[in-house]
Amino acid sequence: MISRLVFLSTLSLIPAAFPALAQDYKYEPVSAAPDGLPAAYTAVLQTAGHRVSGPGGAWCELWPVKTLAAATSGDASIAFGQPQGVLIGVLRFPNKGADRRGQVVPAGLYTMRYSLFPVDGAHSGVAPQRDFVLLTPIASDADPAAKPSFEQLVQMSTKASGTPHPAVLSIETPPSGAAVPSVVKEGEHDWVISMKVGDVTLSVIVVGKAEG
Repeated sequence: MISRLVFLSTLSLIPAAFPALAQDYKYEPVSAAPDGLPAAYTAVLQTAGHRVSGPGGAWCELWPVKTLAAATSGDASIAFGQPQGVLIGVLRFPNKGADRRGQVVPAGLYTMRYSLFPVDGAHSGVAPQRDFVLLTPIASDADPAAKPSFEQLVQMSTKASGTPHPAVLSIETPPSGAAVPSVVKEGEHDWVISMKVGDVTLSVIVVGKAEG
């Protein structure tokens, strides 16, 4: 079993693999489901997706789930309070991509499942909120209704990163004034896509690297 201490540890020690962060990114709608989507996922995903594109073309595409109930948490560090491991959507990198830690993620189709980084002293300053999605190659994640435990999900996600550390993307409440759907710059180097996922409106930081 993979220790919780590997999750998002040594964030600042891995070189960034993102495209030049000075570039501008924009939102584009996607009208069809991704090629190669397993039948089990066709029924649970929105047909219309979202694309984040830069000067070099498409960076990533996302298809949220149709149904996700809104939830709350009494913990101020948790933005969404969703069940551990619940499916948020599917993401495709048409070319080599990267996660929030700067780890290279190969081109392909990945599930996005909800989790929280643990309160263990190893993740101080990683993000204002503990909410993240972990990426898993869709070929290794057959059941969209599954809710893998933290330890199971971390192990699944290492198949996306190819390292002992999972492939992660930060999620947060949308920036003030952001339209939905849209892609906007946040801070000095982050780009976020805001979208509707069932009854939940959230933003995913898809370009940028955690500095904590």
